[in-house]
Amino acid sequence: MVVTSQNEEGRLELATFAGGCFWCMVAPFEAAKGVVRVLPGYTGGHKENPTYREVCAERTGHCEAVQVSFDPAVISYEELLDIFWRQFDPTDEGGQFHDRGPSYRSAVFYHDETQREKAEISKKALNDSGRFNKPVVTAILPAATFYPAEEYHQDYHKKNPDYYKQYRRGSGRDAFIEKHWGK
Repeated sequence: MVVTSQNEEGRLELATFAGGCFWCMVAPFEAAKGVVRVLPGYTGGHKENPTYREVCAERTGHCEAVQVSFDPAVISYEELLDIFWRQFDPTDEGGQFHDRGPSYRSAVFYHDETQREKAEISKKALNDSGRFNKPVVTAILPAATFYPAEEYHQDYHKKNPDYYKQYRRGSGRDAFIEKHWGK
C-alpha cells in the first residue's frame, strides 16, 4: 500500500518525519491526543516498493520514517514538530545512535508550503536555543511517496515491548533524550 494523500473527508492531515529507527518514533506520536495513526515506513528514495533489507543495505535512497495522520483541530503541526525534535539527535548527520548510514538520517518531509515554513521556523528556534553544542542538521525536504513497512514492523513497540525497551536503552536514545530534554 502506498500512502500519499489526506484521508477521511480531508479532515485529517499528514506529517512525515524521519528520526532514525522508526520503531522508536511511533510511540511518542501515538501517545499524542489528536494523532489518529502512526505508520512506520520508507520514504525519500528512488526505488518503488522497497523492502526493509533493501533500505538497510542502502540500495534504495530511502530512510526509515513515520507518517502521522492527525486532526489539526486537536493537535497542531507545530506540536507534532515539538514531539519530533525530542526523539533523536538532530545534530548527527551520520544516522542515529548505533544505527548508522543514510537510511537512519533525520528529516522533516513537508506536505505543503505551510508545513515547510513551520518546519524551518522550528528548526531555527531549536538551533538558536543553545540546547545543543553543534548545529541542527536535520533536512527539511518535500514529501515523496511513502511506503509502509512490512507488517512485522507495525506496532513493534506493542508486539515486542521488552526488546523494544532494551533497544532504546542499549542504542543510547533514551540517555540522549533524558540528558537534553529531561524525563
